[in-house]
Amino acid sequence: MPQMNKGGKFIFGKSLIREEGVLQFSEQAIREYDITVEGRVYLFTGSKSTGGFCVTRKGLLETSQLGHILAETPSLKDYTAKQGEFIKYKGRSYAWVDITDEGKIVLTNEMMSFLRIESGIKLLSIRSSDIAFTMGAYGRLVEESKKHEDEIPVF
Repeated sequence: MPQMNKGGKFIFGKSLIREEGVLQFSEQAIREYDITVEGRVYLFTGSKSTGGFCVTRKGLLETSQLGHILAETPSLKDYTAKQGEFIKYKGRSYAWVDITDEGKIVLTNEMMSFLRIESGIKLLSIRSSDIAFTMGAYGRLVEESKKHEDEIPVF
């Protein structure tokens, strides 16, 4: 499902938060961001309009204009912060988690509570930028996607 409307955001699909917090990312997002290559990813809180969280990895974040995030939070950069523990930095919160070669992560109950999401919901996978994609929980795009249920793959 590339775009829901002309000039709209690119949609990779939806990901169901399964039992035990397991979440599978879309194959296309995995390839486009080479998201599994480092074995770990960063999650950071989504926007007020979509909620959920954004996903990136060290190699993309560190070399971007947002590289200062890692430079100024060494416990994220070197993964010494507890896995899944969100660290507040300039209005957003960041955490790291392991990712499998297949593109699966596990969200703990604490992480889901912090992000205001829960098992059983489907997050909309949206291309956000060249360094991150968004797993949106609500908002205009999520509502619009409901009109295209049969066209959007679920992972």
